[in-house]
Amino acid sequence: MKTNSRRQFIENTLKVTAAVALTGPLILNTDKAFAAYSKDEALVNTGDILKFSQVPLGFDYKALEPHIDGLTNEIHYTKHHAAYIKNVNEAIVAEKLTFSTEQEFFDHASQLSPKARNNGGGVWNHNFFWQSLTPNSTGPDGKIKDAIVTAFGSFEQFKEQFTQAALGRFGSGWVWLLNANGKLTIASTANQDNPLFDNAVVKGTPLLALDVWEHAYYLKYQNRRNEYVAGWWNVVNWDIVNKRLS
Repeated sequence: MKTNSRRQFIENTLKVTAAVALTGPLILNTDKAFAAYSKDEALVNTGDILKFSQVPLGFDYKALEPHIDGLTNEIHYTKHHAAYIKNVNEAIVAEKLTFSTEQEFFDHASQLSPKARNNGGGVWNHNFFWQSLTPNSTGPDGKIKDAIVTAFGSFEQFKEQFTQAALGRFGSGWVWLLNANGKLTIASTANQDNPLFDNAVVKGTPLLALDVWEHAYYLKYQNRRNEYVAGWWNVVNWDIVNKRLS
């Protein structure tokens, strides 16, 4: 009897393991793992209390190669980004937060716990980052190109200033192109902060974001952030940047 029970236990364990291996990360198999985003990318809530969700990636993990490798994208999306979602939603429940929108959440960022603040920023920043990437980048055109030339003199000068901001960010953080009261500007934030926070040093409407955390590039580029940034310019989704400016 003990032998049969043990054999049955092992068989059941193997079946469960095989099922997980075939389906992949569970976060990707739940309807609630992905948010429904409107044209202006505001979160569409199904209840009174905000619950952060993960946007669909929009491209295959390997689609951005050779500029950003597939394994980095897979780990970045299914591990790092998914963890922020889990953690911030836990914090919302545990701390009895009653915000109904992401904007309301960020309007009180300075009053939030580190867990809520850091993970909430991490979710939003990454959702914004993924949507800013495409394997079919064609370069800036239309209104965004004109606005960049007006603000920075030329696209080349903008690219140089943005790159320097990315290389100059000490430690982990983000670099942003913002619409600040009708004028384009470049800003940098530490960790998972963003320009929507109530206590942001530079506030504005984000148009483009670059993740300079090491987990965004270390598998391919190791410590060579400059090479990662140079590659990133080849996969910027300028179409969506244009829409954000409109």
